[in-house]
Amino acid sequence: MTLNITPISTALGAIVGGIDLSQPLGNAEQQAIEHALLEHQVLFFRAQPLTPQQQAGFAARFGDLHIHPIFPNVAEQPEILVLDTAVTDVADNAIWHTDVTFLPTPALGSVLAAKQLPACGGDTLWASGFAAFETLSKPMQRLLDGLTATHDFTRSFPLERFGTTPADLQRWEDTRRQYPPLSHPVVRTHPVSGRKALFVNEGFTSRINELTASESTALLSYLFAHATRPEFTIRWRWQENDVAFWDNRVTQHYAVDDYRPQRRVMHRATILGDAPY
Repeated sequence: MTLNITPISTALGAIVGGIDLSQPLGNAEQQAIEHALLEHQVLFFRAQPLTPQQQAGFAARFGDLHIHPIFPNVAEQPEILVLDTAVTDVADNAIWHTDVTFLPTPALGSVLAAKQLPACGGDTLWASGFAAFETLSKPMQRLLDGLTATHDFTRSFPLERFGTTPADLQRWEDTRRQYPPLSHPVVRTHPVSGRKALFVNEGFTSRINELTASESTALLSYLFAHATRPEFTIRWRWQENDVAFWDNRVTQHYAVDDYRPQRRVMHRATILGDAPY
């Protein structure tokens, strides 16, 4: 089986054709997709009207699935997170972030399906952590390699927005207890390719541990800006039933919040990964 792969940026991103994601993946298809993901970091599939069960089945071929502690999910398929602007405040997605880096083993990848879209707007951008790291000067690479940073779920899920009802407050407090702030390396090594990527994100990274507070603030501000330079990014204009599959270990993304009061509904499956090193 040969996939039709069309790169759409030099930094990352490719459109994949010649496959029906609603059908169970064979081993050859799975390996071809894994190879393409390794090379292009984010893959886009057009015209894939997946049910929640089919989406979860596709994602589960690549690892165990995560159930998000805050966002709502599909009742009969709880591994499918629902991002519906008519139901949930998704303003935290309008910031550059890597999914669930507040976990000890952050996501390997995510599979996002477009279910209902505004007439225009609502694009998503991705940025390559490989490109961000590899374009730093050698002295800066040496400085960063070996540093660690704290990741805190409350940066993207503040109490004042996610604890507004007794049930929400209890869920927020349970999540804070279950997932206290933790540390990951500032530079992550991809477990398959061995390439190094910048692994800090504005959504969850609160400070660099080995530096003073002022040094950390200054360096993180620089790294957040550097990591999302236009030449490291791709912008995807969604069509209904598009599916995106990205390598969450080495990318960031940003959901553009420019379409209110129109409604946008997306379904996401999150694939658990391993501890960064």
